[in-house]
Amino acid sequence: MTRISGGVCAAKGFTANGIHCGIRKNRTKRDLALIYSQTRAACAGVYTQNLVKGAPIAVTKAHISDGFAQAIICNSGNANTCNFDGVEIAEGMGAIAANKLGIDPRDVVVASTGVIGLPMSLEPIQNGIDELAAGLSTEGSGFAAEGIMTTDTRKKEVAVEFELDGKTCRIGGIAKGSGMIHPNMATMLVFITTDAAISPTMLQKALSGDIRDSFNLLSIDGDTSTNDMVIVLANGLAGNREISTGGEDFEAFRQALSQVTVSLCRMIAGDGEGATKLLECSVSGAADEITAKTVSKSIICSSLLKAAMFGADANWGRVLCAIGYSGAKTDVNKIDVCFKSAKGEILVCKDGHGVDFSEEKAKEILLEDEIDIIINLNSGEASAKAWGCDLTYDYVKINGDYRT
Repeated sequence: MTRISGGVCAAKGFTANGIHCGIRKNRTKRDLALIYSQTRAACAGVYTQNLVKGAPIAVTKAHISDGFAQAIICNSGNANTCNFDGVEIAEGMGAIAANKLGIDPRDVVVASTGVIGLPMSLEPIQNGIDELAAGLSTEGSGFAAEGIMTTDTRKKEVAVEFELDGKTCRIGGIAKGSGMIHPNMATMLVFITTDAAISPTMLQKALSGDIRDSFNLLSIDGDTSTNDMVIVLANGLAGNREISTGGEDFEAFRQALSQVTVSLCRMIAGDGEGATKLLECSVSGAADEITAKTVSKSIICSSLLKAAMFGADANWGRVLCAIGYSGAKTDVNKIDVCFKSAKGEILVCKDGHGVDFSEEKAKEILLEDEIDIIINLNSGEASAKAWGCDLTYDYVKINGDYRT
């Protein structure tokens, strides 16, 4: 498996673009994105578990109920959530894109992100669709990635190349996510494309299985958003034998998908609102996978631990505290804790008790912008990883006037 460039346009037959159409006031910000497959593609999706859901989710679920789609249109700046005409607006977005592309409106995935409860008009989208469609290209992934950003400070895209059935296949994705991110699927917008041939049923199985080890182990601030989804399109243009059952090819596809989703998780976590550090919590020695995941998520979600990481304070007691209230059954007298970064690694807790360590060395390690929190429960063979970020003053500043 090889990392390549191209994002959602790396796979054969996909083009994309992103423009500013006027939904957002800032004219320097793209606010409308389009991804298009030259043929209908198998489609799978997963969605937020928040009971308050944006209208685009209902529309998208209905559109891809047959397991296929051909395009994705997404706006930023307005979530189209809690609006009396939200479904009408979302259907209108899909119809505008479909009409321009000459495809069935039911083959369009619709997504929105931004402020909740703000009335939305189709006028900017209708006015911008000509420019948006005309600019579709195999080089357009970056523009599309910018078009779905809200408080993100950088675009997020990744792609890999792998082999199936003797054929070279590609899978790539773009994502937005900076705040309102917490493990409860989906917690952001992620759009993934591949030219691998795989049935809708197996594509959904691959995606539903993947999120348990990727996006559901990602947290920025403990808030599960209302609009978010992960969508995968697979158009089959790589020419491999269609994956319709489990086996070696399905496992190879799952590994490639995981490479993309985990990479996007790390990008999202590192770009959390106001964040200065990417945090990765690696738990090993757990009695079972559920325990490993529960512990890693509890640590990464701890506001006190996140604040300590912002201050480069090796306050390992907050790690044990988060493990203690996680609900996971583990022997606290067996827990080891290390902090690690590009500056080295330091043991701060052994068998559930503090050990002598250099505060100066620990500070040096924790001042880096990527921190590994390494936990060994010493109770089994299972492991898991979770991703998050530090908690800074800027998080409050950003969210203090997000709407205005």
